[in-house]
Amino acid sequence: MPDIRHQDAHAGVALKAAFEGIDHWIFDLDNTLYPAECNLFRQIDARMASFIEARLGLGAPESRRLQKDYYVRYGTTLNGLMHEHDVPPEDFLSFVHDIDLSVVARNDRLAALIGDLPGRKFVFTNGTLAHAENVIDRLGLDGAFDDIVDIVASGYAPKPHGTAYRRFIDRVGALPEKSAMFEDIAINLQEPSFLGMRTVLVASEADWMADEPSDRRPARKSHVGELDYIHHVTDDLAAFLGGIAPAGAEEPEWRQT
Repeated sequence: MPDIRHQDAHAGVALKAAFEGIDHWIFDLDNTLYPAECNLFRQIDARMASFIEARLGLGAPESRRLQKDYYVRYGTTLNGLMHEHDVPPEDFLSFVHDIDLSVVARNDRLAALIGDLPGRKFVFTNGTLAHAENVIDRLGLDGAFDDIVDIVASGYAPKPHGTAYRRFIDRVGALPEKSAMFEDIAINLQEPSFLGMRTVLVASEADWMADEPSDRRPARKSHVGELDYIHHVTDDLAAFLGGIAPAGAEEPEWRQT
């Protein structure tokens, strides 16, 4: 793959070339299809702690600590609750996704750009199908995706666990070397890169919670570092997709490591 480290007159051409032959486009949902700065996921995060507090009878500080401990050790807070406390996943998921979606703005430009991508498009999320459908509807992306693979379809195996990606590939029939994956959490792109996918980190400058594990929070563009499994970084998904569209589309702000 081309090694482009500087934004110059040839960068746009190289970027288009890097995605030639890609026919499976895989998008994470939260903080990827919508900007992290809208803070929708903060609502989910807060409701996770509230669920633990009510279900396990813990105080707020201990609930929060346990939430993040399970997130790191099990990949998702839900996985920890299932393994450690036999919590029915439906109880947790329905509670944490009962949120106010009004902070998410419709994005017709993004819808058009995703629609113009050649091949098949997917959402691959650690959330639920219902949550994904609600967010997609709010964004104006109805009909943009061929399939939504949620945590239930993954058998509750979450990203970044390798099992989740293998189940995704088996379900949609993707060839990794002809696939590109877009994610806001850097570690979730390690396995896709290993499998042969093109990886794009959708970064932000959102003011994230101080107790969020540093490698499991939405990545800041300025703090990504030189991770060899991150092929491209952008803080504007629509602009990036415009940059790999046919000639004449606007170029994105981006960096390749």
